[in-house]
Amino acid sequence: MPTHLPDKPAFAKVNLDNITIVLHKPRVPENIGAAARAICNMGIPRLIVVSPSHFDLIKVMKLATHAAAKIVEGIENYATLKEALAPFHYVVGSTARLGGQRQIISSPSTLAQRLISLSQNNRIAIVFGPEDRGLTNAELRYCQDLVNIPTAGFASLNLAQAVLVICYEILQARIDALTDKTATFTPRMAQRHELDGMYDQLRTVLSKISFINSENPDYQMGKLRQFFTRLELRAKDVQIIRGLCRQVLWYGKKCYEDGHRKA
Repeated sequence: MPTHLPDKPAFAKVNLDNITIVLHKPRVPENIGAAARAICNMGIPRLIVVSPSHFDLIKVMKLATHAAAKIVEGIENYATLKEALAPFHYVVGSTARLGGQRQIISSPSTLAQRLISLSQNNRIAIVFGPEDRGLTNAELRYCQDLVNIPTAGFASLNLAQAVLVICYEILQARIDALTDKTATFTPRMAQRHELDGMYDQLRTVLSKISFINSENPDYQMGKLRQFFTRLELRAKDVQIIRGLCRQVLWYGKKCYEDGHRKA
């Protein structure tokens, strides 16, 4: 991944170099190859595969064709989704299911417009789940945004088709924005691993002070995740929140020890 991100682009357009497609637990190697071909068609340079059921390079290349060979050669493999997403600043999860915990959902075109600003100074991951079930609610907690592809009836798309639709909208937003000189910029945000550390610390503190139910904290933590996502936290913001958490834990421990000594 690139280590340097420009602070101010010449004009507003999606920075495709900062977009990565992530396939989580893909079951069919041909779908990996077809997805590689799709992102190659749309100018997105990077593909990550997480814990594939069967990574057969010959079958992958058969669908990728020679045109996407460079994409296939550069595929990054990870054992866990958490590890794969750690360096990204903004994570988007794709979902066919709606309702329940999946309330705030973008259309592909709305997402693409949002990425014009976000992709300038932030690395973006767009995550697709396994073909048979998609991403679980637990896996979607890594995501700041959700995207759904509208369909006329049967909601399930082939994995590579879904990748192609999303990537097409991103490319189209880039083309449409080439003549737009009025840019709005999103500053560089906290990386996924920084946010995960913050949420783990918040969960510990809020459980200790009984703000959330330690036996089932996911509901209230989900609300907090939505709140902090809207704030678009930067790394220094995360450091402040984690510092507050450490101080609360220290003070609680001190009060307990002081009370124990007096008793």
